[in-house]
Amino acid sequence: MSAAEQEPGHGADAPETGGNGRATAGLLPHPAVTSGRDLRRLGHRWLHLLIHTGWDWMTRHGATGPGDRLADRFGAFGKGSCLAFPTGAVFGEQWISIGEDTLVGPYVSLSAGMVPGQEMVTYPVVRIGDRTMIGRGSHIVGHFSIDIGSDVQTGPYVYITDQNHGYENPDEVVHVQWPNDVPVIVGDGSWIGTGVVILPGTELGRNTVVAAGAVVRGTFPDHCVLAGVPAKVVRRYVPGSGWVAGSAAGAPEVTGSPD
Repeated sequence: MSAAEQEPGHGADAPETGGNGRATAGLLPHPAVTSGRDLRRLGHRWLHLLIHTGWDWMTRHGATGPGDRLADRFGAFGKGSCLAFPTGAVFGEQWISIGEDTLVGPYVSLSAGMVPGQEMVTYPVVRIGDRTMIGRGSHIVGHFSIDIGSDVQTGPYVYITDQNHGYENPDEVVHVQWPNDVPVIVGDGSWIGTGVVILPGTELGRNTVVAAGAVVRGTFPDHCVLAGVPAKVVRRYVPGSGWVAGSAAGAPEVTGSPD
């Protein structure tokens, strides 16, 4: 027998060695110890991939554009506009008009009337202009007239309505009293922050900024910033004076642009 044949590690039955020369065959985990865990992990990875791939596919193909069946039910649905998927509650579409290149985010509810199929007395009950973006989770609930201009942007979870329940009769519960409808106007180029509530009778001028969380009711001029509950003018652009604090033209000048 040669020296090579006598040297450990060269026989047919010799154990495998690691980089440090030590035998490792006995140190490798037994397949039964980890196979179940590995299979579960692999199954989770494939399931995760399947769910997210499917959701991405539905999000892409579930969005509504011009010519789609849902879009055809609207009174108007402009070129280049989109309702993102998934949509919120949508009904009374024939009384709703959407302009061109407008994006309505996911989970946004759009309604005209109290129930599907209700005949309305005005058209459009809800109008959204061109190049406007409605943030996710917002609700636009129209009964008489909500006019949202062009180039308007809203943050998520904005609520806009033109109707309030009456409460004048103390002997009746509120929800059975006759509601009051007062038109709402949101001027072109306005920015409505997250969580804003716009109540019946509100008229916002052009390029109005409404701070997050404000509750708005009343008539407000062009180029102003609103904040608070109830919302008030905290900054306004006055020709010849620039941006001034408050609503008075004679208020001290505020440096910088509104934010």
